[in-house]
Amino acid sequence: MDLLQRTENVLDLLNSIITCDETSVFTYDPETKRQSMQWKSTSSPRPKKARMSCSKFKAILIVFFDIQGIVMAEWVPSGQTVNQQYYTEVFTKVRERVRRKQPEVWRNRWILHQDNTPAHNTLSVNISVLEHPPYLPDLTPCDFYLFPKFKSVLKGTHFVSVENVKAKTVEILNSLTEHDLGNCFEH
Repeated sequence: MDLLQRTENVLDLLNSIITCDETSVFTYDPETKRQSMQWKSTSSPRPKKARMSCSKFKAILIVFFDIQGIVMAEWVPSGQTVNQQYYTEVFTKVRERVRRKQPEVWRNRWILHQDNTPAHNTLSVNISVLEHPPYLPDLTPCDFYLFPKFKSVLKGTHFVSVENVKAKTVEILNSLTEHDLGNCFEH
């Protein structure tokens, strides 16, 4: 309802939304069943597959983006918990980046869209927030578009270090076009 009411009141709502979320990126994430499928004849024996799991080495990425592109991508330091205090520090950086790099968005009173995790809900920064219904990840552009977009490329690849997987992730994020992200918000 909040989104529908804002759509009636704001002519260009999509241009004023900045959405964010965090995700884990592993040095090894096994292929999906679909990625590892093989064509076989009906008389061929079934392929033997070992059960694989994600590596224990990971990095946590917080991404803020809008219809024009990636606003900020922040790697969480190893051992740091994403809690209210840390999230507030990251959000302060985002506000400053939007103020400096996107003054037209800053002047037009941008709206933050985020899921309702405890760290996000207790955000004590003075900004307009688009309410997010609980347990509906299909409405979060990060979950249905951005994260699957770069994680599908990373799946099945063994990275030597966390730094290598971070570099590849940033490369993929930088390759996204304004057209890609615009379609994401329209969906």
